[in-house]
Amino acid sequence: MAERCCYNQDPATTPLKQPAVNRLALTIASSCLVVAMLSQPGARGETLSADDLAFFENKIRPVLVQHCYECHAADSKELGGKLLLDTRDGMRRGGEAGAAVIQGKPDESLIIQALRYDGLEMPPDQPLPEAIINDFVSWVQRGAPDPRSTVRKEQASTDPDTLWSLQAIANPPLPEVQDQTWPRDPLDRFVLARLEAAELAPTRDADSRVLVRRLYHDLIGLPPTIEVIEEVAAAYQRDGAKAIEPLVDTLLDSPQFGERWGRHWLDVARYAESNGNDGLSRNPTFPHAWRYRDYVIGAFNSDLPYDQFLAEQIAGDLLPSELPEQRDRHLIATGFLAMGAKPAKAMNNDFDMDIVADQIDVISRGVMGLSVACARCHDHKFDPIPTRDYYALAGMFTSTETMWGVAAHEGLTAPVTDLHVLQAAPKVLPSADFVETVLVLESNTGKPKQPPKSKWPLGTPLAMGVRDRSKLADCQINIKGDSKKLGEAVPRGFLTAFEVTSSDAIAIDPKQSGRLQLAQWLTRRDHPLTARVMVNRIWLHLFGEGIVRTPDDFGVYGERPTHPELLDHLATRFMDEGWSIKQLVRAVVLSRTYQLGSDADEELVEADPSNLLQARHNRRRLDAESLRDGMLQVSGQLDLKPADGSIIRHRDILVNLAGNLHQPSNQRSVYLCYLRSSPPPELAAFDLPDFTTVTGQRDKSTVPGQALHLYNSPFVIEQADRLSQRVLSETEETESRVRLAFRRVLCREPGETELAQALELVQLTISNVKSEDKAWASLCQALLVTNEFRYVD
Repeated sequence: MAERCCYNQDPATTPLKQPAVNRLALTIASSCLVVAMLSQPGARGETLSADDLAFFENKIRPVLVQHCYECHAADSKELGGKLLLDTRDGMRRGGEAGAAVIQGKPDESLIIQALRYDGLEMPPDQPLPEAIINDFVSWVQRGAPDPRSTVRKEQASTDPDTLWSLQAIANPPLPEVQDQTWPRDPLDRFVLARLEAAELAPTRDADSRVLVRRLYHDLIGLPPTIEVIEEVAAAYQRDGAKAIEPLVDTLLDSPQFGERWGRHWLDVARYAESNGNDGLSRNPTFPHAWRYRDYVIGAFNSDLPYDQFLAEQIAGDLLPSELPEQRDRHLIATGFLAMGAKPAKAMNNDFDMDIVADQIDVISRGVMGLSVACARCHDHKFDPIPTRDYYALAGMFTSTETMWGVAAHEGLTAPVTDLHVLQAAPKVLPSADFVETVLVLESNTGKPKQPPKSKWPLGTPLAMGVRDRSKLADCQINIKGDSKKLGEAVPRGFLTAFEVTSSDAIAIDPKQSGRLQLAQWLTRRDHPLTARVMVNRIWLHLFGEGIVRTPDDFGVYGERPTHPELLDHLATRFMDEGWSIKQLVRAVVLSRTYQLGSDADEELVEADPSNLLQARHNRRRLDAESLRDGMLQVSGQLDLKPADGSIIRHRDILVNLAGNLHQPSNQRSVYLCYLRSSPPPELAAFDLPDFTTVTGQRDKSTVPGQALHLYNSPFVIEQADRLSQRVLSETEETESRVRLAFRRVLCREPGETELAQALELVQLTISNVKSEDKAWASLCQALLVTNEFRYVD
């Protein structure tokens, strides 16, 4: 029991018996070495994560170009203070006043002092918005990652012919393998061929009990019951791996499948129910965002073909609709483009183009796995994306009206007719949902103003979304990213690195924004990225790592695929089978590769410590939602009914003035209130994204705060109490209670040593606190926070 309850070890990478103090010493030593290396200006060998690169290109470089390069660049007419800010080394070396950046120390960095007007003042005409200053603070805290001279030389080519991901998707022949009996699915041959070439063999198949638990968590995000495990185990003993197929089909047909896999897509779509702090510290709500959440869950449950799924989200307002309900769904789907965090208009001269930049980013990184953001200010430094391409895409979105609600007085809300109340949208439509508890700042004046009264009755169905503007126009190049310095207009179009023959080209309809043609272009069979990116994400969610381990970056700076032929094989199958996500998931989980065990011989682990060759399954920690939902499930408290809207569906308010909006709920975590800058407290400790950028893969951290959260969380304590009540009510015999608790939480019987330790814990607790209820609750909490419950083999 003691080993299983260890809080501070990550069993995915660390043997349970390794002394924590030794590992901690190594961690500290390693951290000190990294900090020492990064504290040197221009440290050699510096590499950037995809998140760091995206943060610099989206948040830092555009500000430097627009506000700093005029006086602090090599081509400046007069160099201010001998300070160059157009290169990484120049910024770290500094000017007359010293180094501009001290990595990890924003308060000591001159650039932060200058932006804050603390002794120094930059830019000199007026201070930048608080939100931008906060971005620079965050950047310095990250270590001031700067790619301007760190791109790996062997990858630094903007020639599309040299970038693997821009090459056509091939349908490779199945490779020959020596062990013909091992593969169950064609994909297994690609994995086995690589292993045999390395003179390695895959590990053993997973035990059926382990496999059932893996399938439950991967497909629906919930633990199985011990009764299901034992039933499948008996069938597996009789029929072998064939016994797994009915279980997989049952899980795929479950409504919980869409809740699990829809949550994955919501991370990509940067779904949230509030705008986030916008420089005025307001954080207005998005009262209608929940409709998009429900649309996504429904799309996964109905196995909406992925190409149609993308078309509805990018151009649903432009698609034909036979019924009002279909029109509603199409409009709601375009919330994908309206979901981004918006800066305060009063604080940002580039507000409209920042909205466009967010929409381009969710299309480029979210759908294509390729960052286009750099090209807003200049030709992309790494990938083959010129500035003209950026503004060819931008014209589609400057020709699009984005509607998300009027709490921030920065947009409108699109009506939907799912209750058949409205048949058409008036040109101007304020939101219907207001609280009378609240003053709202007018974004263009900064003066307090009461919310306007809506012309629509309370309860009128409304949704976030987009529609074409009445006036369509191509976008002019913003010189150095400055929307006030305009160059020539660029015809609306696509990325030129994906050129096709003129006879097969997609022409932009001059009477539309071009979003419909964008969706068609993204989902054509010869597009090299869309199918690859999605099948890589499916693989990621089933194995813990993608075939490409940078799922949002298939560009020069991203990692290369570990199995390129397998990636293309899966992408081809995906398209051939009608872009069906469920079909591909089914094929993968029934493969021999997926059904391998996570344990392996020491020689195999040493030969491939990162498991790049897929010789074993990766042991993974439950994500935040699965951990919470699993606790509710085993305590008997989980309510599987879908949520009816959201707690804020009639609350178009400012979060920062409204108090706590997180209410207790026993429904699945996907239905909790996801506010930017205020995530659900039960989930916050376990690597939630910030909901502001595309997140194809969440961060993974193991820190002491997570153990403290599990120990002190009122939610965890309540579930332990509920579970103990169930245990106490079902049997009076002490040993039977221990066995029942193990069966409920860990889906197995306790071993002899575990049984003895558990009985000892209960008796000791009773003698100390004089409460049998608290003693059993303590045991239940100990089981809920074990590695065995929190990890999937």
